[in-house]
Amino acid sequence: MGRRRYVARGVSGGYRIWDNKARRWWGDLYELCPDELLDELNGARDPGRLTTLLKRHRAEKR
Repeated sequence: MGRRRYVARGVSGGYRIWDNKARRWWGDLYELCPDELLDELNGARDPGRLTTLLKRHRAEKR
């Protein structure tokens, strides 16, 4: 099995998503580990589903 492109890394204050291919952070800081978002990014990458997951995780921060 190959290396995953997107992985969650623990940082102070929560989690950030690291893009192994671009070698930079992707998205925002999340308080809870965004497992569903990572699965979608590494899997089907459906734009509608990604938008829904991003909105939900941003709402959890507030």
